[in-house]
Amino acid sequence: MARATSRRTVLGAAIAAAAGAGVLSSSAVAATAPRARHGAVPGIEARKGAGTIPFVDNRFWATYTDWRSGTTAGTRAVAGSRPGVVIAAPAGRVDYTDPHTGKTTAWDYATWTSPVHRARVPATELVASWNAHTPAGTWLQVDLRGHYSDGTVGPWFVMGRWAAGDGDIRRTSVDGQTDGKASIWTDTFSIDDAASGLRLATYQLRLRLHRKPGTGLTPTVWRLGAMASDVPDRFTVPASVPKLARELAVPRYSQNTHVGQYPEYDNGGEAWCSPTSSQMIIEYWGRKPSPADLAWVNPAFDDPQVCHAARFTFDHQYNGCGNWPFNAAYAATYPEMNAVVTRLSSLADLETLVRAGIPAITSQSFLKEELTGAGYGTAGHLMTVIGFTAAGDVIANDPASPGNAAVRRVYRRREWENIWLRTKRYNASGNVSSGTGGVCYLYWPERPTAAQRKALEAFGIH
Repeated sequence: MARATSRRTVLGAAIAAAAGAGVLSSSAVAATAPRARHGAVPGIEARKGAGTIPFVDNRFWATYTDWRSGTTAGTRAVAGSRPGVVIAAPAGRVDYTDPHTGKTTAWDYATWTSPVHRARVPATELVASWNAHTPAGTWLQVDLRGHYSDGTVGPWFVMGRWAAGDGDIRRTSVDGQTDGKASIWTDTFSIDDAASGLRLATYQLRLRLHRKPGTGLTPTVWRLGAMASDVPDRFTVPASVPKLARELAVPRYSQNTHVGQYPEYDNGGEAWCSPTSSQMIIEYWGRKPSPADLAWVNPAFDDPQVCHAARFTFDHQYNGCGNWPFNAAYAATYPEMNAVVTRLSSLADLETLVRAGIPAITSQSFLKEELTGAGYGTAGHLMTVIGFTAAGDVIANDPASPGNAAVRRVYRRREWENIWLRTKRYNASGNVSSGTGGVCYLYWPERPTAAQRKALEAFGIH
């Protein structure tokens, strides 16, 4: 039976309660619904505290060999310094009625379907990522088909309809998708009843590339993949031992500088933690929008690139800028950039990345008293981890700050580690809510250093 209720609606009561505690950002709400649907997993107690046991599987198709391994219908692999997949000749034509404009348009399309991938972790959740160029007159759709541990096969679920711009279609997730075993919650595939023992054993991803009929236009997709995971349910996580003191020079932007600006994009800056964090990391890697890109922004507004990031990460169905894959896809629209959504298992993992010069954008939820110095509580929030002090405390660029000068924060290691990695928590009303279980965005250049490549490969990201 299809679910008509969006993830945003399902979480309304929990969000309202958390909002009373302080700052509310919609960006990390994306984590809560899937985790909230998970019960205790049989046998999980034996795994608690075993931080070295992997519970995440990353698989991304990005090489010429990868693209040639898929099944094609009108697409072809292209070689070069950045291999990808493009439309060769349309496989057909489809009428698409944009649910956010009501406009019906004909599009030529072609498809690429991945080989079946068996996750090393039979999974309760999956989040897809893609990096692509979609010139005007083109767009893409990413689909997922799951093969369950009980031997059954699910339907093709839509994981996102996406274009870098907003002139052809409205970038959107799709609500109401379920087969009675799993559901799509905005950007996340989630097993409905994890306590049953049912898991996602294998899966395929499918690209549907679209272009205006009669043209030679094509999207180019350079990376497609997913993070599949089965994170232990837990209110607390084991403490890690500090092993790094380093701080990366990441630009600092406050979302609150933009309160009231462009309210059509998730009510303006008060909810822009995700695009603000994305923009910080994009600029850390030396990329930024051109003056022409920013010509649409009111010249009276400071840091117009943050407004730009909000507009071009906005999910018109979710009605927010916190769609995780849309943020990663936005980052990858900049020259020679890669981006994925994944999960990490400890602050030691973040230390590995920071040591190599790679900051991370992390998702967490907490009460005001759970994070000393934050000054607010939130049902979901994105921050940028830029380093660690000599004592091992977390140095974060926190966009929920009154201005750019206040963005750099130092948070206590043990508190921060717990609010980021846990999957269960108590909200402001005393009820059990979800934690994100270590979700983060990773952005890096096409030609990383040897140390950066090694750090990413440690987590199965190539």
